[in-house]
Amino acid sequence: MKQQEIIIREATVADAETLCEIYAYYVEHTAITFETQAPSVAEFTERICAIQEWYPYFVAECQGEILGYAYAHRYHERAAFGWDVETTIYVRQDKKRAGLGKLLYEALETALKKQGIVNCYALVAEPEQEDEYLTRDSIHFHEKMGYTVAGTLHFSGCKFGRWYHMTTLEKFLGDHGTKMEAIKPYKAVR
Repeated sequence: MKQQEIIIREATVADAETLCEIYAYYVEHTAITFETQAPSVAEFTERICAIQEWYPYFVAECQGEILGYAYAHRYHERAAFGWDVETTIYVRQDKKRAGLGKLLYEALETALKKQGIVNCYALVAEPEQEDEYLTRDSIHFHEKMGYTVAGTLHFSGCKFGRWYHMTTLEKFLGDHGTKMEAIKPYKAVR
């Protein structure tokens, strides 16, 4: 697979089943997500639609095959958090370390800047010690993408009978002015 063969495009509801399958692996076999039961395709479809009301949701595709996805959603409901998003990314387990994450996040950040988003936060599960369910790969990926550690909630999630930390990483996409314009829905700026 060559990077020039990879297409980054907006997700559609027709992608929900494949995206759900990618995510289900992480739910069932890793502590990367603290979700413990994989959502149904119907629930995943609802999630895609809800996110796309305001924010970008992208898939990476090669020769018609979906290899991963990334999206952003509102970080917190309070008005003062209006310029903040939480970013999320999942790549098919057998396609990790192929540059897909970088391509997806670059597309995501470009779209978020157009919306007027200033702060990106990634909430990343982190092990006390790496194990078969969780490594520090997600932390390293985000650091390579320019994120820095903002803080850690220690022993905040229990999965597979083990306690894991939740580390927040942050990246600033824009200036922190005193007169901020309201963000625009992604649909209006794409």
